[in-house]
Amino acid sequence: MLTSVATDQPGSEALPRRYRTIFISDIHLGTRGCKADCLLDFLRHVESDYLYLVGDIVDGWRLQKKWFWPDKHAEILARLMARARNGTEVVYLPGNHDEVLRRLIGRSVSGVKIRHDTIHHTADGRRLLVVHGDVFDGVVTEMRWLALIGSVAYEFALTVNTWFNGARRWLGLGYWPLSAFLKERVKAAVNFIDRYEHSLAHEARRRSVCGVICGHVHKPEMRTIDGVLYYNDGDWVESCSALVEHKDGRFELLAWAQRPQRDLLPSRRPTAAESAARTPATT
Repeated sequence: MLTSVATDQPGSEALPRRYRTIFISDIHLGTRGCKADCLLDFLRHVESDYLYLVGDIVDGWRLQKKWFWPDKHAEILARLMARARNGTEVVYLPGNHDEVLRRLIGRSVSGVKIRHDTIHHTADGRRLLVVHGDVFDGVVTEMRWLALIGSVAYEFALTVNTWFNGARRWLGLGYWPLSAFLKERVKAAVNFIDRYEHSLAHEARRRSVCGVICGHVHKPEMRTIDGVLYYNDGDWVESCSALVEHKDGRFELLAWAQRPQRDLLPSRRPTAAESAARTPATT
């Protein structure tokens, strides 16, 4: 299955681009860190047959502490719900920040199916596990108090990121995810993410599927781990990214906030392992 990282031009007047499947997660509606303008622009420019909301869509943790719900956040939620009414198959997989919705797992709300996890069947016959991923994060599952402290510290980092990018815009420079850059430079964070990715790959292998699609760690990624496809769709507070499947089963990561002056031109060539993965598997 060929994969690539892609970007697009903001404000394009072209007709909406239609994909077979769109995966988005970690929007964190209800927080100031949510890049609502960027996500609304994305939703205006793309359509799909299937839409997976891979957790942390609404940040219940933060809303419990302080109510913050601007009109644009309400509009995002309304647009996502409207897709289910307009023929898109929408599946919501609650994460840890919107865990209250796990009470509704197995039900459908206004046409949106709520599941703990699910298996996505790609256009070229593959089976991929789709799950938010927090259950594979030991800090969240075993040390919830530390996760809550980390959430506050992370929100502070996002505030710094907002001011930093405001200064970049004033200087005529493009968006750059400062907090994501710092995360990649901290050894502990790098090691945590690596363990997380391998845990998800192990779970995919245990379930006899070709790979896994997840969110949670806010790090968009497409790679092969010990023969298992690992896809993370990123987030909408830092990278503003989505994972999409084309009609032929190809996958791409769209970095919506970093789109240059061209239309979905891949920014890197697929690796040999990713190209080899195009041959349909038997699982």
